[in-house]
Amino acid sequence: MIQTLLDVILPVFLVIGVGYTLTRSGYLNESHIDGIMKFSQGVAIPCLLFIAISTLDLSVGFSPVLILTYYSVATLCFFAGMIGARLIFRREWEDCVVIGFCCLFSNLLLMGLPITERAYGADSLIGTFAIISVHSPFCYCLGITVMEIVRNRGKGRMALLGSTLLSMFKNVLIIAIALGFIVNFTGLAVPAALNDAVKLIAGAGLPGALFALGGVLVRYKPEGDLRVIAFIMAISLMVFPALVWGLGASLSLPQDLFRSAVIGAAMAPGFNAYIFANIYGRAKRVAATSVLMATGLSLFTVWFWLGVLG
Repeated sequence: MIQTLLDVILPVFLVIGVGYTLTRSGYLNESHIDGIMKFSQGVAIPCLLFIAISTLDLSVGFSPVLILTYYSVATLCFFAGMIGARLIFRREWEDCVVIGFCCLFSNLLLMGLPITERAYGADSLIGTFAIISVHSPFCYCLGITVMEIVRNRGKGRMALLGSTLLSMFKNVLIIAIALGFIVNFTGLAVPAALNDAVKLIAGAGLPGALFALGGVLVRYKPEGDLRVIAFIMAISLMVFPALVWGLGASLSLPQDLFRSAVIGAAMAPGFNAYIFANIYGRAKRVAATSVLMATGLSLFTVWFWLGVLG
């Protein structure tokens, strides 16, 4: 267990910590971090996703049982977070949707990928890439649709929903995933020089994104309703992976896919949770603080789940 912490989890958090420390000390400023994050999320990680999806063995990795396991539980956690925020904490419905989104959107890309790779090797990432390939479209479609229903209360004003969905599908990550699927399905040959160049860029994606994540966390201040934040952390760090574990085991998911699903579910909320809150101007402090505190706490909860998985 201690060796897992030292070899698998700690290096990931040290990279985040270096980014946080250098930004906190003033050595790097917000524009530097924004540049690193823009390169990582806008260039390098799309290259990583394109390479991964274009070479993904869909007959193995893109398992309907895997997708069903992960996203049925994710949907359940979204509604559990939303309804719990309403019934337990008496938050307004718009805030409740943001809280549900925090319980839904795990940080699969920046933390799930590197932790799974360090724990089980690059060959174990097939299931993780399969989950990621539909992660943003699924989560944003669910969150946006419910938020628009709540905001409009049946008034039929769906123009905003349409424009928001259009913007979502202009996202470079989703474009890279779509291009990867096109190459995969059609068998198009990518020129060797271009393929090697894309791989070189992709190699900088995860380290750069983890480093920049540390810098971004400097902006988040630990404030907001701590009871709601504890509720979000309980669902996202413990309930979500526990339910994925139970459903995945009952459906006899293969070991690699099972590990990918559980570890992916065990990740802290990604800062897309804060982006979603910021889009609608609701529960922003709760979302920001949840990302910050859950990311720190996940050092120990992920250690626990890796120990359980063996």
